[in-house]
Amino acid sequence: MSPLLEVNNLEVTYNQVILVLKGMSLNVDEGRIVTILGNNGAGKSTTLKAISGLLKSEDGEITDGSVSFGGERIDRMDPEKIVRKGLFQVMEGRKAFEDLTVEENLLVAAHTIRDRKQIKRDIERVYHYFPRLTQRTKVAAGYISGGEQQMLVIGRGLMSHPKLLLLDEPSMGLSPMLVGEIFEIIQRINRSEAVTILLVEQNAHMALSIADHGYVMENGRIVLDDTVEKLRENEDIKEFYLGITEHGARKSYRNVKHYRRRKRWLT
Repeated sequence: MSPLLEVNNLEVTYNQVILVLKGMSLNVDEGRIVTILGNNGAGKSTTLKAISGLLKSEDGEITDGSVSFGGERIDRMDPEKIVRKGLFQVMEGRKAFEDLTVEENLLVAAHTIRDRKQIKRDIERVYHYFPRLTQRTKVAAGYISGGEQQMLVIGRGLMSHPKLLLLDEPSMGLSPMLVGEIFEIIQRINRSEAVTILLVEQNAHMALSIADHGYVMENGRIVLDDTVEKLRENEDIKEFYLGITEHGARKSYRNVKHYRRRKRWLT
């Protein structure tokens, strides 16, 4: 059985000059949560935009390789058509429509649905997963908290009935308590709605706590991938992404001017 999403040897260039992704490949099986880990500038967000068709708005383009979703190539499709096929990206930075109310934000995502009863059921489904939003339905999105905005944009993604949800840094700027709550809901959505999830995240602890499989990305390439169980035991992952030394203690680089041990995948 083929994966739901196949990214094969992808190359992405910005402004026809800057090469960002270099032979990037990954697979996402249906019903799974897959995470991409990596530092700032690794190419994680670019990968999601290449998959969802959003590169053109930033003068980026796929110059080699392919993206297939459900066995069909989508790397030359418009973003709107990709969404209609069941693939939706939740952008980094909580891109809510700030002047619209919470409920109006959800209704925007339902613009292709003509059945009002279906729209009502979809909104109720969002409120089921994010009950905090039920108290904010008539409040402009610009006046709700950062955590509530993150819930709103994920809920807006659910309104499109996605088969695959791309999540870009959902923990960014949130308190640890809220991060835990949102990641728990992401896991519930995956299990209860059978929505496959591709998660880009710098919070490796949280990402590896809910994912089934993980990819590690550096400088536009995948340098390591495995089940999350094996990644959590990998000494480089523990040291460079989880901050744990070989003896189980947490490592701090705060007082180290130059930390020189090379990651094993670079040697």
